[in-house]
Amino acid sequence: MTDTPPPPPPAAPEPVTIEEEHRFPCDQCGADFRFDPDESKLICDHCGNTRAIQGAGPWGGGIKELDFKAAISNLLPLQEMEDLRVSKCPNCGAEVEFDADAHATECPFCATPVVADTGTHRQIKPRGLLPFALDEPAARQAMTDWLGRLWFAPNGLQDYARKGRKMSGIYVPYWTYDADTTSLYRGERGTVYYENRTVMRDGKMTTQRVQKIRWTPVSGRVTRFFDDVLVLASRSLPKRYTDALEPWDLTAMEPYRPEFLAGFRAEGYQVDLDEGFDEARAKMDRQIERDIKFDIGGDRQRIHHVDTDVRDVTFKHVLLPVWMAAYKYRDKSYRFVVNGRTGRVQGERPWSKWKIFFAVLLGLIVAGGIGYLIAMNQ
Repeated sequence: MTDTPPPPPPAAPEPVTIEEEHRFPCDQCGADFRFDPDESKLICDHCGNTRAIQGAGPWGGGIKELDFKAAISNLLPLQEMEDLRVSKCPNCGAEVEFDADAHATECPFCATPVVADTGTHRQIKPRGLLPFALDEPAARQAMTDWLGRLWFAPNGLQDYARKGRKMSGIYVPYWTYDADTTSLYRGERGTVYYENRTVMRDGKMTTQRVQKIRWTPVSGRVTRFFDDVLVLASRSLPKRYTDALEPWDLTAMEPYRPEFLAGFRAEGYQVDLDEGFDEARAKMDRQIERDIKFDIGGDRQRIHHVDTDVRDVTFKHVLLPVWMAAYKYRDKSYRFVVNGRTGRVQGERPWSKWKIFFAVLLGLIVAGGIGYLIAMNQ
């Protein structure tokens, strides 16, 4: 009797390539819906039809933290990853995301023309986002008002920005990190006291009060749980601009839903997860140093050694809304960013040479007139 060979094991499933297109056709006219910040729902600019954003979304309605060690070891589940069709801007390096039917666009960060290639960028999917709360006219008005408050800014640039092309709504990538920390420290507590000293001054003996510090060795332990330490995951804009857009109301964050991206662009992250954690650790260490100084107490503090145990590190990839404008005025590029929630504005500081010249000239005339009056009175 011949043994029947066992059946072959089932073939491994083919890996799934996840590509999401942030387009939502109108059920009345077929045009694309876009997310409207004023109404917080989808609206069709062609026929006026609207649709509410309903349901739990791809993540079941929650904003789940992911395990940092698993991500660093490339052990995240496949459903946490996605492939984006992107092309790198040759000027500023931004990872510009393309829709499936788009072949060329303009970089929203520096106004450089960008042509789509066939490459894709695999990244960790976003878990949460802050939806836009300001529409484009409100963001443009905030930028125009900001330019109007700048001394010696060229009038032409303000007019050009007011009448120029529309601003681009961009979801900028960030990492958030959570961690539980315990820090053991050694240092010294300083207590200020005063002594009276008799010194010779101008040929006379005088009493002088001198400050001194008495140092006492101390050691101790501080703990802190860090929640949502925010780190920019983009290199497309100067960090001083994006830092100046803070604070972000992260408590209002929504679970990621592609409907919120309808009509907007999203940038792929350029700062890797482990590199972002290095910056997060630096932020944590600065807070831990403040905690230790508070724990030491006294009038002065010295920290000689800190040993921090970091546990249970988790993270999220999140998207934050930024309105962006890149203008070329008299052969010079100017970039402006507006917080899509608060309207806070940052950007290149433009200067008008003529305004500065006339201001200096006016100052010289005023100074000369004052000098003339003083001379006449004498």
